[in-house]
Amino acid sequence: MPAYRRWRAAGGCYFFTVNLADRRRRLLVEHIDALRAAFDRERGRRPFTIEAAVILPDHLHCIWSLPAGDDDFSIRWAMIKKAFSRSLADTEPRSASRRRRGERGVWQRRFWEHLIRDEEDFERHADYIHWNPVKHGLANRPADWPHSSIHRFIKTGVMDVSWGTAGPPANMIDVEHDR
Repeated sequence: MPAYRRWRAAGGCYFFTVNLADRRRRLLVEHIDALRAAFDRERGRRPFTIEAAVILPDHLHCIWSLPAGDDDFSIRWAMIKKAFSRSLADTEPRSASRRRRGERGVWQRRFWEHLIRDEEDFERHADYIHWNPVKHGLANRPADWPHSSIHRFIKTGVMDVSWGTAGPPANMIDVEHDR
């Protein structure tokens, strides 16, 4: 098996995609308060800033900035996933491998991350995050989806409420793992 290496930069800014194990489930929006509590709890223990985020029924995307000198996003994700999973009734099917390891079957084991390189890269990934509910047919326009940081961007004047009504931005990224 090939070694899997993550690109790390202390104090970096990262884009993430995190998926449920069963992509047919709607756990993230059905239990949005538990997910928010898991994020809040971990941010209280190991600070990070959520720059942009969207929560969809079966997966989420977000951009985090870590504190200076800190590159450990993996422990943060592990603890968020664990806290969220523990808040749910233990009813999901589990593989033999997960049972042997004492794991729940809520989340995919891995997540996808990308180190944000510059302001343009940040903007392209934030646009992707905000466009995602439309891409997946969950909203007619980005501002219609309730579980998105687009509302903060609109409130602070970074984006207009009509952003995305004419379609996705031409220079937006295309994330292959989000299909």
